Amino acid sequence: MFDYQFMVNAFIAILLVTPLFGLLSTMVVSNRMAFFSDSLGHGAFTGIAIGVLLGSSSPLISLVIFSIAFALLITYIKNRSRVGADTVIGVFSSTAIAVGLMIMSSGGSFNKFSSYLIGDLLSITVDDLIALSIVFVAVLVMWALLFNQLLVMSINASFARSRGIAALKVEAIFAAMLAVVVSISIQWVGILIINSLLVLPAAASRNVTNDVKHYNLASVMIALISGVSGLMIAYEFDTAAGATIVVIAAAIYFITFALRKRFIK
Repeated sequence: MFDYQFMVNAFIAILLVTPLFGLLSTMVVSNRMAFFSDSLGHGAFTGIAIGVLLGSSSPLISLVIFSIAFALLITYIKNRSRVGADTVIGVFSSTAIAVGLMIMSSGGSFNKFSSYLIGDLLSITVDDLIALSIVFVAVLVMWALLFNQLLVMSINASFARSRGIAALKVEAIFAAMLAVVVSISIQWVGILIINSLLVLPAAASRNVTNDVKHYNLASVMIALISGVSGLMIAYEFDTAAGATIVVIAAAIYFITFALRKRFIK
């Protein structure tokens, strides 16, 4: 399959993006942010729609900007409101997808961008790989700087504040990181399934690990294995690459769930 340049590009993208999903997945699961990460996909759809409204044929810039703003706004209101976090996220998520659909359906432009719903991993270009490489390095640097604070917050937010950690600031930066990775990957993975890659790797890792180090390492490896094997299977059977990757990750989750008692003492 590596005789084709588009497959080489897709493979390199898998090697860059799946470790990021594996890392971010650990904090998404530990901080019970699955609903939040799902809302980012819905918000991204509105970002695409705004790009279309502004006349952009490739609305990546508006997508990234809107996704970051969307994530930061949810984080701020969630921490300042007395209403439950799930309610705040639900309000933003449902509003975002409705606004996006309304804009996209106007003038019959929806079909042109419906590919974002399922993604197209084989459409990755060299320019996309360069952008993805920059995001990869930036996220790793931020992860190294914030990891200890995020870890303490995942254990107990009140304890984190008592230790002088600016919880809102750290959560906002993490939310922005999530938004960037989701927005830049969504055109290849698809809005409908992107949240799965932010949940399944860490969920599977939790089934078979006992400590933080192995939890993070296993999550990255599961994401990477799912990505590479999913791409190869998608090529052989002519299926959607993003969906195939998620199916592999789900299969690994169920296998590790069945074997969890052998690993967790």
